[in-house]
Amino acid sequence: MSFSVPITPVTAGPFSAWLIEDHSVPVVSIAWAWGGGAALDAEGQEGALAMAAALLTEGAGDLPALAFADALRDSAIGIGFGAQRDGFEGSLRALTDALPEAIRLANLAMRAPRLDASAIARVRARAVAGARAALETPRGQVGRAFWAAAYPGHPAGRPAGGTVESLTALPEAALRTALARQIRAEGLIIAAAGAITPAALAALLPSLFAGLPAGAPPSAPALPAFRAFGTEVLRVPGPQSTVQFGQPAIAVDDPDWEGLQLVLRVLGGGGFSSRLMEEVRVKRGLTYGIGVGLDQIFGQGVVLGSAATDNAQVAEMLAVTRAEWSRMADSGPTEAEIADAVAFLTGNLPLQFTDTRRIASTLLALRRNGRPIDFLDRRAARLAALTPATTARIAARVLAGPLSVMVAGDPPRV
Repeated sequence: MSFSVPITPVTAGPFSAWLIEDHSVPVVSIAWAWGGGAALDAEGQEGALAMAAALLTEGAGDLPALAFADALRDSAIGIGFGAQRDGFEGSLRALTDALPEAIRLANLAMRAPRLDASAIARVRARAVAGARAALETPRGQVGRAFWAAAYPGHPAGRPAGGTVESLTALPEAALRTALARQIRAEGLIIAAAGAITPAALAALLPSLFAGLPAGAPPSAPALPAFRAFGTEVLRVPGPQSTVQFGQPAIAVDDPDWEGLQLVLRVLGGGGFSSRLMEEVRVKRGLTYGIGVGLDQIFGQGVVLGSAATDNAQVAEMLAVTRAEWSRMADSGPTEAEIADAVAFLTGNLPLQFTDTRRIASTLLALRRNGRPIDFLDRRAARLAALTPATTARIAARVLAGPLSVMVAGDPPRV
């Protein structure tokens, strides 16, 4: 299947963007990002940047929160900001007629956030409630414990959104410091999609980022090696256990990245067509669902899987999972499995280009990962070239090591 992605590079002074131009509907989406992110939060102030990001649309300049929300609603504009573990993103979407107003409001939010006391109290309450709710479920507890065990002492092991304790104690000064450190005039990656020409986009970019402080955000601390921690149990009362398991993978710019995605789809990412679903659910009924994929953090990949099962079945589920993991590491996927996975990965790509917001987000991810501008145009050929020998080598390279397993529940044995 041939699928061409017509990306146009756009330059406007110090700013550069990738654009997919499409005038079929009068909508434009722009997405941008910096490095840094929640990893720059001071110890004990986890969640500062995430909370500050939520405050950017709670009033800016001479517009308090309600007036800012009214301005967005009146022109059908969407603006959002978010902190990731290793980056910070902003985005806007607007009808072409409202694009100048969207640019003005997004710039105002970045350049002159109000951080009114009432808005801080409201956003803090929501963030604390979210952090508390995350720890009320085994899924939330197991995820937090897994990353803390894998990357102890590093920001990757801390919740990017903060904890109940850190969010409750965050002073206003920490929020302002987080924004001042992160939102800068340099270090930007930009992508856009929709009913806008390259020349028009180039004319808008300086206005979008006008008045931001010079310089780029600091670099996040280098990611240490994944710490294999064996199997650990976080005792949580209840009839079921939630299990998270994983191991280190490869860098996002490694030539084997797409081949590994294929291997993991066959192993546990293809729903009922995956080996783990077949062996763990279909044949043995040990879980309703089990999945495996690639998580991306600080430019590195982590193979991550999860499942839930009755406490008494945890040991058997893990034994079957480890056996299938080893079988994949020993021999890789079959030729038929490769063909099915290639067909899905190739045919699924166009679905990422169904609306301007998804397109801009996809382009932004490509740029953050350092992909060349023709990366997607050559993707089908790269996937078609994968052979049983190649995928077996990749499976052995990544999956041969031991799994690290975190269990939140009360199993009698693991």
